[in-house]
Amino acid sequence: MLDLKFIRDNVQLVKNGIKAKGADDNIDEIIQIDEQRRALIGEGESLKAKRNDVSAKVGQMKKAGEDASAVIEEMNSVKTRIQFIDEELKTVEQKLESLLLTVPNVPHPSVPLGTTPDDNKSIFEWGEKTKGDFTFKPHWEITGKLGIIDFERGAKVSGAGFPFYVGKAAILQRALINFFLDQAAEHGYIELQAPIVVNEDSARGTGQIPDKEDLMYTSERDGLYMIPTAEVPVTNFHRKETFEEKELPIQYCAYTPCFRREAGSYGKDVRGLNRLHQFDKVELVKFVHPSRSYDELESLRADAERLLQLLGLPYRVLLMCTGDMGFTQTKKYDLEVWASGQQKWLEVSSCSNFETFQSRRMNIKFKSRETGKQEFVHTLNGSGLALPRVVAALIEHYQTPEGKVVVPKALHPYTKFTVIE
Repeated sequence: MLDLKFIRDNVQLVKNGIKAKGADDNIDEIIQIDEQRRALIGEGESLKAKRNDVSAKVGQMKKAGEDASAVIEEMNSVKTRIQFIDEELKTVEQKLESLLLTVPNVPHPSVPLGTTPDDNKSIFEWGEKTKGDFTFKPHWEITGKLGIIDFERGAKVSGAGFPFYVGKAAILQRALINFFLDQAAEHGYIELQAPIVVNEDSARGTGQIPDKEDLMYTSERDGLYMIPTAEVPVTNFHRKETFEEKELPIQYCAYTPCFRREAGSYGKDVRGLNRLHQFDKVELVKFVHPSRSYDELESLRADAERLLQLLGLPYRVLLMCTGDMGFTQTKKYDLEVWASGQQKWLEVSSCSNFETFQSRRMNIKFKSRETGKQEFVHTLNGSGLALPRVVAALIEHYQTPEGKVVVPKALHPYTKFTVIE
């Protein structure tokens, strides 16, 4: 959520940011309702001061034996008006709050303008795309012949997008999760085991609502949401808390299954592991000092990239344009890994800075050593990493002409085997 004072002081900047993200501009309505709110507050404070004066005057008149009935009647009239203003103010503030929740974050000046994925900027590539004297197959053909991922039985049990991992594929999943968590711990992240369902306040805190309701599975009876990412419970871990400045930055990692309805997703890009309704992911979350947040974003990105380098998977880094960045972010990088069998790039991580957009919703602050005042922290998160497409790329990258899959050396201590056959 943006600060209302920031909106008032930077109307055109915010309007430009909304336009750049392709969102609906309701800033004029917000300014109008805020003026109404401020007028009600001003009138209410004036009437309450008058009520206090009249109340004191009534006491003096009674003490002097004078008739105070006219003054009491005036005070009752003032009291009635104050009650009306308080009720009206409550309605206006609720409406203002609802409107503010629909305003997207303002893009950082370094973010390229654009409206489609074609406008994203490729800023870095690592590794060489696999070459061989045989035709590389997509992962679903390889896993089908090896019998290690069962999409059909998953569809029978739960529906499309809920595969079974069998035998060595299940072990590979577990190995990747532990490898990612161990790497995060080595670089200063504290591991959390987080809930996989959250309440409405938590979903609102990180910006899933009102924005991405259609993407989440819900339990209406219990008022709970199945998490689309560990970002939601982990960032809410410190909701309504205040840090000492010396505690920053604070870094967490968490493995969770993630659940996404992916409404409207269809076609060739959803085949195999490319897009699932349930998948595993290790998430990295940071709470940082505002002066350091963009340096911390680069550090977060490096932590995610390191994992792909250790796995030996070719990848590229995209700086996302304004229209493809998302509602809550000020700046976002996507890491895409090369899938040799599909001859395409697959997203495996997004690393984002939200500045105070989330912390303002969740009331997460730190106490400044310089001023002694409380300020909102900046929040960041990134996938470190999302497993399905990593597994897809790994299988395709390390396939052999015989249909086997070589396990990258970094995972040998975790899998206890070197080849899937």
